[in-house]
Amino acid sequence: MAAAHFVFVPLMAQGHLIPAVDTALLLATHGAFCTVVATPATAARVRPTVDSARRSGLPVRLAEFPLDYAGAGLPEGVDNMDNVPSEFMARYFAAVARLREPVERYLRAGEPRPTCVVADFCHPWASELAAGLAVPRLTFFSMCAFCLLCQHNVERFGAYDGVADDNAPVVVPGLARRVEVSRAQAPGFFRDIPGWEKFADDLERARAESDGVVINTVLEMEPEYVAGYAEARGMKLWTVGPVALYHRSTATLAARGNTAAIGADECLRWLDGKEPGSVVYVSFGSIVHPEEKQAVELGLGLEASGHPFIWVVRSPDRHGEAALAFLRELEARVAGRGLLIWGWAPQALILSHRAAGTFVTHCGWNSTLEAATAGLPVVAWPHFTDQFLNAKMAVEVLGIGVGVGVEEPLVYQRVRKEILVGRGTVEAAVRSAMDGGEEGEARRRRARALAAKARAAAREGGSSHANLLDLVERFKPRHVAASEAANGTTTQPPPPPRQ
Repeated sequence: MAAAHFVFVPLMAQGHLIPAVDTALLLATHGAFCTVVATPATAARVRPTVDSARRSGLPVRLAEFPLDYAGAGLPEGVDNMDNVPSEFMARYFAAVARLREPVERYLRAGEPRPTCVVADFCHPWASELAAGLAVPRLTFFSMCAFCLLCQHNVERFGAYDGVADDNAPVVVPGLARRVEVSRAQAPGFFRDIPGWEKFADDLERARAESDGVVINTVLEMEPEYVAGYAEARGMKLWTVGPVALYHRSTATLAARGNTAAIGADECLRWLDGKEPGSVVYVSFGSIVHPEEKQAVELGLGLEASGHPFIWVVRSPDRHGEAALAFLRELEARVAGRGLLIWGWAPQALILSHRAAGTFVTHCGWNSTLEAATAGLPVVAWPHFTDQFLNAKMAVEVLGIGVGVGVEEPLVYQRVRKEILVGRGTVEAAVRSAMDGGEEGEARRRRARALAAKARAAAREGGSSHANLLDLVERFKPRHVAASEAANGTTTQPPPPPRQ
């Protein structure tokens, strides 16, 4: 009853869900009670992690709420964004918004009473949830401050006004550094989807009315952009990353975001047999699935690079027979030097292994931050929206990336267009990231320096550690906070349990 109670409402998508859960677990290690709201399929993905935390003594729980599939016109069981067909996406968001009332009833009926709602920026309805509970609401972002500030400024200052070509670059206003983006690369959240204008406006209104921002980034990696976004929004911003560092043991790191740690042992055994810094890791996240021609070019480029590699082939069923045949042939040809993982892979575990040398990534922020935390350079291969800004962050700002030349969205295109990254480009980018002479070594030095900053931020006395403590203290129940203020005391959180 004396502790803060944070109610996390993550977007039910892997890239948003996992960092939200990790943030909840970190707050719980410092004495806060945390509830994570989830649909059944989403809860199943993180239950092993949450159950492990509960067994270790952390005050955290999952609260499951099924969607009304029939009422929303959704196929039965479609309750996670990763498996929602695009034609049902609007209905899906509407169905999730209808969870407000059952979530509020659940929270009102039990103890401890909530003291703060932490909601993904894609849930504007959470503002009504927080108002109904009479508690503050914080916006959660699993993206970097650089991306948020660039996106905010191009909209705020009308940088695209009068620009007819969606692929024409404009300079992002209000930055000390010259950064160019196009409307296709940074259209605004949901503003590039016809018919979603009201939803985009609702998102902006909810962000503007938030009581603060929690963001999975590291202050020391991007201090000017953290300060710039906080000033632009006129609100407090807590950097708490890298939240993946909650996982201090191989077991919890392997199970992170997966119902079971299948494949982790195999990956580790394979990596143990490789030289330090020699392996290229390739993964494009949970949404992107390279089409047949691209899969072939990627595979041939990796093979030609001459470096050992791990390639995560998600959802093999989405590939046609010809692509699957090529992948199986490639798998046989590179056996021993290359490892194809069919489905889920323990990414953070692989990146933290001494054999990992570089990461070919779609530049989702979680992946980009995990690479930096592991001290690895990246081959930046963005596919849509914020990934382009994250790629610029890695290549232009942090100086740890090599691009493949993609300047237009590869998925979610307004007009269908084939954009192919050839095998030669793949080979050259991988060789540059892995070899690269003086330039390559400079990238690796910068990556190692970022890793040191990230780990320092998470340790006691670091910026992210201090922000977590501040959140736990600031959002205690009002009567407890008032009593402590009057007595000049502060309740100290218990030490974090061992994992």
